[in-house]
Amino acid sequence: MTRRALVVTHLGRSEALAATEEAIRELERAGFDLVLDSVGVDLTDVEIAVVLGGDGTILRAAELTRGTDIPLLGVNLGHVGFLAESEREDIGEAIRRLAARDYEVEERTTLDVRITVPGLAEPLHDWALNEATVEKADRSRMIEVVIEVDGRPLSTFGCDGVVMSTATGSTAHAFSAGGPVVWPDVDAMLLVPLSAHALFARPLVVGPSSVLALEVLARTGAVGVLSCDGRRRTHLPVGARVEVRRSPVPVRLARLSQAPFTDRLVSKFSLPVEGWRGLPAHHGRGAEHAPGTEHAPGTEHAPGTEHAPGTDQAREG
Repeated sequence: MTRRALVVTHLGRSEALAATEEAIRELERAGFDLVLDSVGVDLTDVEIAVVLGGDGTILRAAELTRGTDIPLLGVNLGHVGFLAESEREDIGEAIRRLAARDYEVEERTTLDVRITVPGLAEPLHDWALNEATVEKADRSRMIEVVIEVDGRPLSTFGCDGVVMSTATGSTAHAFSAGGPVVWPDVDAMLLVPLSAHALFARPLVVGPSSVLALEVLARTGAVGVLSCDGRRRTHLPVGARVEVRRSPVPVRLARLSQAPFTDRLVSKFSLPVEGWRGLPAHHGRGAEHAPGTEHAPGTEHAPGTEHAPGTDQAREG
């Protein structure tokens, strides 16, 4: 049976062109028939999508394959590439593993976005993998909003905007706005105000069954704009309402590595971890030492002794 692979790429740089040519050669050598991304492309029987670029290109591929079961394998050609699974120099090995079906599929929660605009008979609908962001349309004026959780008003404030994100999006716009990093296996949604002028304007984390909403108020007369994953924009006049809830349609990512999310954070953000020694072996999970490290002599606890409260080191999730 013929195997089909979709190739999605960012051809804005010569580096991306060279990487795409290599990926095409490797895929053809592995026996795949290729489908190149374009509007209206036939995705019937496509087994895998190989995405070459940064997170923006992966978001474009997620939009292209929305509603299918096609997993996305990201090859990072950008800077951080949080959604990518492979680096430029590993293209050949990544495709060999795809050909051998030596990968796992990880499902990431997405958001359903419902927009009610005064004067429109029917609501508009959109979706997001990372975030739905409402921002002021005029740089010179704050937008006034009231935020709502599960049908109840929580706070009214002036702000530059509000980010409503998935756990996946917690390392994107929400992160730059001061929101928490949420591990991708935590089924949650975030609401993060942008430069809000209010005492109670802190990032919120809610459960997967919650509904987040905001309304654009008339107090300042400023209008807003909704952006889903930084790709699709909707004008929000005064009186517009945006509701965000968990979507039943996930994005599927092909994973080649079983490395914990902690390691991905350290790698992508170049976080300093010098001095980490891990937990003693008798603590069980998380007890492994960093490569090449060992406990100093005499640091083990005497039998029957316990740590003082609060001295346990955090374990990796």
